[in-house]
Amino acid sequence: MRFELLRPAQLSAELARCPLVFLPVAPLEYHGPHLPVGMDPVNATQCALEACRRLGKGVVMPTLYMGTERERPDWMLDSLGFKKGDWVVGMDFPTATWKSHYYQEHLFGLVVASTLEMLISQGYKLIVIVNGHGAWNQLETLERLAQHYSHTTDTTVVWKLAFTLDISEKNLAGHADLFETSLMMYYEREVFGGRRIVDLSALPPRAVPIRYPDFSVVDGPGFSEKPSPGRVVQTDPRDATVEKGKRVFEDTVRMYVDLAEGALAKRGL
Repeated sequence: MRFELLRPAQLSAELARCPLVFLPVAPLEYHGPHLPVGMDPVNATQCALEACRRLGKGVVMPTLYMGTERERPDWMLDSLGFKKGDWVVGMDFPTATWKSHYYQEHLFGLVVASTLEMLISQGYKLIVIVNGHGAWNQLETLERLAQHYSHTTDTTVVWKLAFTLDISEKNLAGHADLFETSLMMYYEREVFGGRRIVDLSALPPRAVPIRYPDFSVVDGPGFSEKPSPGRVVQTDPRDATVEKGKRVFEDTVRMYVDLAEGALAKRGL
């Protein structure tokens, strides 16, 4: 099901059987001192592969290691513990020890659009974008592209954020917090054979509260106008477990399976 590992005849056979393709998309981004910069694309890739496997049809494109971000508006700077007017782009807080690989919004849109057009030209009738990055301008760009190509071509393009709905739609999705750390701990065991990917020792001792601006670790409320008291992370990554990560993964995969099945049924495929 991995597009890049299939020979032309195999790709043609899969396309004829079901013209479905998954496209994982996410940037390399700073996720605090304890998580790898590939957190978002790793998550998007694994969700796409497993959803495709469970469907038993379709193929998965190589992951686009791309994403976009914007400077923070004043109200969010205040929520995150910064001063109004500070220049903070995405999760590259002043305390971050590595710069994220963000692309300008127009470049991100052009690359995704070009990728969609190539897949459409190859005959795919359903493209499921598995988006691993939650920046508002990334979500808006993907929505515009999905609407455009779904209405101007014979291909349906759909997408979802690679987190369970009860997390993402209730504004509970944080950054490098309990949920993402649990996910990486699960992948550490199930995908990377126990190789150490998460390093909780890079975080302060349990007695030290994790404030948003200190580690680029933020809970969901931090991205709203009602941050947690003291700008301290409530979904603490130090509480992460493999079991929590597995639950988030399973729910997310189920969401993508339902999304693909619904779109295929609507197209009569």
